[in-house]
Amino acid sequence: MKIEIRNLKKVFGTKTAVDIEKADIHDGEILGLVGNNGAGKTTLFRLILDLLNADEGSVLLTPNMTDGTKPTHINPAMSEEWKPFTGSYIDSSFLIDFLTAEEYLEFVGKVSGMSKEDVNKEIAQYEMFMNGEVLGQKKYIRDFSAGNKQKVGIVAALLTRPQLVILDEPFNFLDPSSQNHLKKLLVEYNKTEGATILISSHNLQHTTDISTRITLLEHGVIIKDLDNKDGGAEKELEEYFNV
Repeated sequence: MKIEIRNLKKVFGTKTAVDIEKADIHDGEILGLVGNNGAGKTTLFRLILDLLNADEGSVLLTPNMTDGTKPTHINPAMSEEWKPFTGSYIDSSFLIDFLTAEEYLEFVGKVSGMSKEDVNKEIAQYEMFMNGEVLGQKKYIRDFSAGNKQKVGIVAALLTRPQLVILDEPFNFLDPSSQNHLKKLLVEYNKTEGATILISSHNLQHTTDISTRITLLEHGVIIKDLDNKDGGAEKELEEYFNV
């Protein structure tokens, strides 16, 4: 999935949350979005997902049409065609917390036309990540720990094998073992599916470990856009954040 951002602006009162003149995210990239609190990372993700209306500008998505169909631009603000290609998890508001994990994942799959058998087959590959703490617990999602809620949301985002995956602070609330499993999971998903993955994180190490490119956002503006295919962005980011 290719993403083109043009003259995108979002203002809340007197504060400009996002102000991006031009940005292109290429098909198959793992883009790490970093910045201090209030940098505009979550707002940018919400604009891409059409969860917020932009005050100015546009986001255009171009799916990779594996069936040979000619790819066409999709503007999320004007069309619903992008939804089958996209999986995302921003926060626990994405979850239906009065369901069990199994019920929620089955619901997400059903919306996308998946059978219960298909859903079970897909989630089986994430058993190590869920670590026996999510499925078969016989309790509602609202009674899960923050980390296990996070796991449900991430698995749901990947369930339909989307071309575009957007995860906001996915390493939050996870224990170190689960964080490492998630890094391996996302890199493998990117390789096998050729998917474009966008993550935001305050953890520079996790971000540089998996990202092929890193964008630094401050006060809604892109400050740096760094190639990280060889891990070369780490030093520059550490200097910027005075780590």
